[in-house]
Amino acid sequence: MDFLKSAVASAIAKGSSFPYSIGDRVDVSDLIWSLHNATKRDDGSLCSVFTFDITANKSRLPLAKNAVRKSRTLRHPGVLKVLDTIETETNLYIVTERVVPLSWHVKRRSLSEETAKWGLYMVASTLKFINEDAASVHGVVRASSVFMSESGEWKLGGFDILSSMNDENAIIYTYGSLVPDSARYTPPEVVKGGWDIIKSHPLPAVDAYGLGILVFEVFNGNFMGADQAGKTTNIPPTMQQSYKRLCTANPKLRLSPAHFVEQGKKNGGFFQTPLIRLADDIESLGLKNDSEREEFINELDELSEDFPEEFFKMKVLPELLKSVEFGGGGPKVLGAILKIGSKLTQDEYNSRLTPVIVRLFGNPDRALRVCLLDNLPLMIDNLPQKIVNDKIFPQMTSGFIDVVPVVREQTVKAVLSVISKLSDRTINGELLKFLARTANDDQPGIRTNTTICLGKIAKNLGQGSRSKVLIAAFTRATRDPFVHARNAGLLALGATMEFFTEDDCAGKILPAICPVLLDKEKMIRDQANKTLDIYVQRIRKYGSTMPDTVLPPTTTPDTIKEPARIGTSNDKSWAGWAISSFTNKLTTAEGEIQPTANGSKTVEASTTRPASVPRPMKEPPSAQLHPPKETRNAPPLARSVSEQPAPVAKEEDEADDVFDAWGAMDDDNEEDWQSEDPFSVASNSRASPGLSTKSKPSPVPFDDGGEPDFAGWLAAQSMAKAKKPLPKGLSKTSTTTSKPVATKPKVAAPAKKINIKPKEDDEDDGWGDAWD
Repeated sequence: MDFLKSAVASAIAKGSSFPYSIGDRVDVSDLIWSLHNATKRDDGSLCSVFTFDITANKSRLPLAKNAVRKSRTLRHPGVLKVLDTIETETNLYIVTERVVPLSWHVKRRSLSEETAKWGLYMVASTLKFINEDAASVHGVVRASSVFMSESGEWKLGGFDILSSMNDENAIIYTYGSLVPDSARYTPPEVVKGGWDIIKSHPLPAVDAYGLGILVFEVFNGNFMGADQAGKTTNIPPTMQQSYKRLCTANPKLRLSPAHFVEQGKKNGGFFQTPLIRLADDIESLGLKNDSEREEFINELDELSEDFPEEFFKMKVLPELLKSVEFGGGGPKVLGAILKIGSKLTQDEYNSRLTPVIVRLFGNPDRALRVCLLDNLPLMIDNLPQKIVNDKIFPQMTSGFIDVVPVVREQTVKAVLSVISKLSDRTINGELLKFLARTANDDQPGIRTNTTICLGKIAKNLGQGSRSKVLIAAFTRATRDPFVHARNAGLLALGATMEFFTEDDCAGKILPAICPVLLDKEKMIRDQANKTLDIYVQRIRKYGSTMPDTVLPPTTTPDTIKEPARIGTSNDKSWAGWAISSFTNKLTTAEGEIQPTANGSKTVEASTTRPASVPRPMKEPPSAQLHPPKETRNAPPLARSVSEQPAPVAKEEDEADDVFDAWGAMDDDNEEDWQSEDPFSVASNSRASPGLSTKSKPSPVPFDDGGEPDFAGWLAAQSMAKAKKPLPKGLSKTSTTTSKPVATKPKVAAPAKKINIKPKEDDEDDGWGDAWD
C-alpha cells in the first residue's frame, strides 16, 4: 500500500508543471515524510524532496503543515536548507539540498569519533540557536531528524512540532503525542504530565534530553528506550560527564545544549578537535592575517585521513580557493588545496580546480609559482593535455628566463612532469630552445639539472634532432667546470646510448669521453671509465658484424713480385705491413720521374744501381752545358699546355686539404714563404744550419740542389743547332753570334733576373706553366 502511494505521488510529481524530477525513494523511519532523491529540471542540479501524502495521513496533516511553515522561516547553517515548498490537494512537498539520513550511518556504525564529535557539535549549536535565539522547542531531536548534506555537515530537520514558547496555542501542546515513536523518545516528565508540563520547566529541557539520546545513538547505533538514557557505553570518556547531565530525569538539572557546547569548547574539552576548529575558522579564512592563516593551514595538515572527504570537497576547498586566488593565501594554502584535490574525481577536478590552476600560473607571485611547480606532479594526471599544452606551459616558459635562480631551477625540474602532456611541436621547438638557454646558465646547479632533464626526456624528443641535441648537450657537459655537471653528462651519455648510431658513438662521443679519463676528480674518472666501457663494447660488437673489406677484387694480371725489403704481407707487426704495402710495388714502377719546380734531376727507374757500386761523381757545370752527342737530339724542354704534367693542379688541391687539416700557419712564416723567390729557397736547402731562412745565401758551385745555368745551356744549344730555330720565348730580338760560349762555371744567379715569362702573343709555349 505504501509503495502504491509512493508511486502515485511520484507520478504526480513527474507532471510537466512540476519543476523537479523525483527519483528513487530513500527510506526514513520515525518520520511522517518520505524522502526522495530529485533533480531540478532547469539546470539538472541535485536536490531532495520530502513528500507527505495527505490522503494517507490526514490525522498528521497539522504536523506536516507546521513543518512546511517552519522550514520557510527558519534559517541557520545547521538547519536543513530548504529550496522550495509545494502544496497540492493530495501532497505536500519540501524541496531541500541533497541529503541522506544520518540513521544510515548510525545503524552501520560507520562514523569515526572525530566525525561524530563534529556532527554533535553542529547539532548542539543549532539547538542552542533554536532554544535561545528563536525561543522555540524542537521536540523531536533524534537520529531520524538529522541529515547529512553533500558536504558531510549534519543538518537538523524534522520540524513537525517545532513551536515557539511565546505562542499560547503552540502545536507541540496539542499534537506532540502524534509524532511516530513518541513514547520511546519522550522525556520522563512529559510521559507523566503531558506536553503542557514543559511550560513549567526550563525551555531547553526537552531538547536537552533529545540531544542526550542522539549522543547515545551516534556511539551505540540504536536507542531502545528510557532505560538506556544516561548509560556511558562507548561514549568518549571526556564527554561522559556532560552526557549524563543531558539525560538526567530532573529537567531542572539537565545541561542545556548551550552549556553542553560550552563544556566541550573549554580548554581540553571534548569539542577541542582539529576538525571542529577547522570548521569554525574556514568561513573567515579570507579575513585572517598571515600568522592566523599559517596556523590554520598547520592545523589542516594535522587532520587524519578518516575525516569526512565531502566536507573538504564542498566546504573547505572553495574557501581555500578563494583565499589563495583573492585573499593572498600563499603557497601553504595551495599545498592544502592540492592535497584535497587528490581525492576528487576527474569531473570534479576539471570543474573545480583546473580553471583556478590555470589562473594561478598567470600570477606573477614567484613564491606561488614555485609552489605550483613543486606540486605539479600531484595535479598533472588530472589536467587535460590541451589545457597543459595551450594554457599552462606558455605561462611556465617565463620561468626559464626569470632573474631568480630558484624559479629557473624549479621550471627545469617541472619539465619532467609536463613532458607527457606536450605536443611534439612544442617539445622539439619551444622547449628545446629554453633548455638550450638553461644549459648555458651561470648557475652550475641549473646546468646540471638541465643535463639530467634532457637525459630523462630523450625518448620524447623527435628522431630528426634527438641525437644532435643530446650529443651537443652531453659532450658540452663533460667539459663543464662544475664537477656534478660533468658527472651528469657522463651518466646521461650512458643512459641514452640507445639513441645514438655507431658512427656517432665512435666519432663524436668517445672523443669527448677520453679527455675526462684524466679528470682531476676521481669520481669523474671512475664514471668516465664506466661510460667508456659500455660504448667500446657496443662499437666492438658492431665492428665484429662488419665485412672484412668493401673493396672490389683486383682484375690485374698476376705479376712476379720481389720479396719486400722491409716487412711482408705475413708480417703482423705494426711497421712491417705498413712499409711492405709500398715496397712491393717498386718493381712495377716504370717511366721517368718528371722534373719538379726546384730543378732536381731526372731519374730513370729502369736503371738500378747496386749497393756495392760507388756513387758516381757529379758532373761539372760544363758537362751540363755540353751534353754528349747521343743526348743532343733530345726533344726541347718546351711543351705544349696539353703535354704539361697534370700533378701540378693536383698538388695545389692536396695542399689546400693539408692546410685545412692542420690549421692555419703562423703569419710570419706565411709572409716568408710568399715573399721568397722559389729558386732562392731551393738553393738555401743546403745552407748552413746556423743561417736563418731569411738570410741571403752566398754563391756556391752548382750541384744537385743548385740552380741550372740556363744562359750557358741556351748558348750551347744555339751553336749545336744553328740551323734549327729556338723554341718560342727564348729567341732573341737581335742576331746572335755563333761564337761558342765560354765554359767557365758560373755562379748561381738569382732567378729574378731570368725572364721566363711567355711572349705576349696568341701562341702559348708552356714554359711559364711548367715552372710555376
